[in-house]
Amino acid sequence: MGKKKFIKTVRALIEIEIINDDEYEKSEDFYVELSPPVWLTDYGLGEGGADGRPVLGAHTRCRIDIIEDVEFKGFVDRLVANANVSLMVGTHSWRQQFRDAFTVEDLDDDGQLSGKEKFLHYVSFPWKLIFALIPPTDYFSGWLSFCVSIFAIGVVTAVIGDVASHLGCTIGLKDSITAITLVALGTSLPDTFASKTAALQDKTADASIGNVTGSNAVNVFLGIGIGWAIAAIYHAWNGTVFRVEAGTLASSVTLFLLGSIVCFGVLVWRRYNPNIMAELGGPTKQKHISVAIFLITWFLYVVYSICVAYCILPGF
Repeated sequence: MGKKKFIKTVRALIEIEIINDDEYEKSEDFYVELSPPVWLTDYGLGEGGADGRPVLGAHTRCRIDIIEDVEFKGFVDRLVANANVSLMVGTHSWRQQFRDAFTVEDLDDDGQLSGKEKFLHYVSFPWKLIFALIPPTDYFSGWLSFCVSIFAIGVVTAVIGDVASHLGCTIGLKDSITAITLVALGTSLPDTFASKTAALQDKTADASIGNVTGSNAVNVFLGIGIGWAIAAIYHAWNGTVFRVEAGTLASSVTLFLLGSIVCFGVLVWRRYNPNIMAELGGPTKQKHISVAIFLITWFLYVVYSICVAYCILPGF
């Protein structure tokens, strides 16, 4: 509520203080409404004192919209994302999330959209649209967004895993091969992108590698442990024997352990190599060598497991 005095003038400016609400999204709107003017003189004009008094026109209420600079906000978002700091940019409203989902992101920040950027946008658009439904991080200090995100990731992982299983069944793959190829790739894709995001946002490799080890720990201790514990309790309660044939598990686990030793050796080599001195990143040549070793190790593991499963090579 404020007052404006007109003294020997017919025009005046209204100053409105904009209060910083400490929210990331700066788009705001409010209304300015003019009350009937007050006549401060002691005498009236004309008959009844009505003539000459100031009156309002037909429009006495005005809406003020403060629109944020989308280009500058996008520049700040990219600056924060590329600064390798442990800071995640949040959202304030569903409107912003859907707007970001429909907007093609300028990854190179050159003011022009390349064919690669458009292709990536249209490929990822269904996922962007689905995850735009997650509540913004501004609600309940981000806890609502966290819980719904965990549930959504579980749903997406389950869908990808089921689709991979049905695809393997359709093309005639054995269950063991489907598990280490299609299902493993499908369920590991969210972990892959999570590790990439963690590597970009953190100054060290702890978050990225910790995500991998933590994810596998959940798969082993919870995924296998809880299932087998329930089965053991059920069979013990009914007086039956809980027995699962190993099949080619011994060969697969042995080769997996050998591959793990190779991967740990690469990480140790990267840490103590004077040209790298880091588990992630480093010179381009060394990065390509590390990627090639990891991919070849995984490829050999898959090929050997397939050969053992189809009795092309003897297992142990």
